[in-house]
Amino acid sequence: MKKQIYTIEIKSFVVEELNDAEKHLLERAQKASAMAFAPYSAFLVGCAVLLENGEILTGNNQENASFPAGLCAERVALAYANATYPDVSVQAVCIVAQLHGTFTAVPLSPCGICRQTLLECENRFGKPIRLYMAGKDTVLQVDSVKDILPLHFDNQYLLDTLTE
Repeated sequence: MKKQIYTIEIKSFVVEELNDAEKHLLERAQKASAMAFAPYSAFLVGCAVLLENGEILTGNNQENASFPAGLCAERVALAYANATYPDVSVQAVCIVAQLHGTFTAVPLSPCGICRQTLLECENRFGKPIRLYMAGKDTVLQVDSVKDILPLHFDNQYLLDTLTE
């Protein structure tokens, strides 16, 4: 048996330690969360995407009575970014959540589908995406989506099966 150990570096900040650009990205994600459509869970998620051209686009979760038909904030924001600026890479993503008007104390981590979508975007442009996961007072940051998805599934698996 061979044992492998995977480690990741996660930076933790209090909000006041963020630089002005990071605070602005966080504020945009917070504002986006206030516009989420979550009548069933009341869990309002906002996402802000910083593009290489300096544009910041946002998205929020959109619930549906047929629960699998809903969309997460990250996927809404990334789809908007890729549809609006298809040739511009994503530099950073910030996600936040609030419940009953209060931002969550624990920083929000993307769900599995969003992690995969973020990875696809990162691979699409061949550039890492800084990910900020924010709570009320604390922000966690990783330098690449691959940091939170070390055993990721991507197109290399599909290409490998075609060549064997």
